[in-house]
Amino acid sequence: MAFLHRVVNAGGTIEREYAIGTGRMDLCVRYGEVALAMELKVWREGETNPLRAGLAQLDGYLAGLGLDTGWLVIFDRREGLPDLAERTTTEPATTPAGRGVVLVRA
Repeated sequence: MAFLHRVVNAGGTIEREYAIGTGRMDLCVRYGEVALAMELKVWREGETNPLRAGLAQLDGYLAGLGLDTGWLVIFDRREGLPDLAERTTTEPATTPAGRGVVLVRA
């Protein structure tokens, strides 16, 4: 969050738990006319990979905001993983409706 505050210090806003449709998007960052939709998921021990659910959830938020792209961040909290710096990656992903997503795995 501290990083995002630096991004918006020059006139943007960060809205947490942004109400959109019937859900609440985790973060909506606005800077001028630009809006960035972000959904955050945590992958805990014994749970299934949250990728599919996260993409579907973000898809609905993007539709409600009229956006074609968004961000999905998955924090992997399972045991036995490499250090954060070694496992953090970004890759392109696509929502069920074909919207582009930057997928961050950390």
